[in-house]
Amino acid sequence: MAREEERLARAQEEPIVGGLPDAPGITAAIRLTPGLGIHLRGLADELLVHEFPGATLSRAEREMIAAATSAANDCFFCMDSHAAHATALLELSGATEFVAVLDEIKLGSFERLDDKMRALVEIARTVRGEARDLTAADVAVARAAGATDADVQLAVLIAAAFSMYNKMVEGFRAKTPPSVEAYRGRAAEIAEHGYSVPVDR
Repeated sequence: MAREEERLARAQEEPIVGGLPDAPGITAAIRLTPGLGIHLRGLADELLVHEFPGATLSRAEREMIAAATSAANDCFFCMDSHAAHATALLELSGATEFVAVLDEIKLGSFERLDDKMRALVEIARTVRGEARDLTAADVAVARAAGATDADVQLAVLIAAAFSMYNKMVEGFRAKTPPSVEAYRGRAAEIAEHGYSVPVDR
């Protein structure tokens, strides 16, 4: 099944877990209790928005790692939303030439990433599958390409956290929009304010 057809098929699925808030994707989990909302949004801010000591990764690059992890986990909501967030950040910075790379990342292709990002994405994809398959040699490749220890830490943390988010969305079969355009409005808000700003939808 082509990716677009699969996205449309996902959009037609109904949640299989009862009692969920009427909200798409991870928002269904976030709205289950006030505490979940605070902590799930807060974790996203810590990993994708806030300064991380020693890291060189931009916010857009962190979003790319989240999108790549979600694509490897076959979670359309998270893959599409974090690619949209990365796009909004790239547009804000004027680096729009990198936007097309996001579609390739969602398809599992990383040829146009620089060596550092390619190594970090591979680390994230390894961790999201079998974390103990990550080797010192994998880390050394990232370090040789210019990644700091903090960059590698972020890649591991993002992979672990977004695998959790992905499993929440897919375990619930939470609603998934049929089009990537559905994410653009919220993406612009997140690019400006981060994840913890409440949203009324």
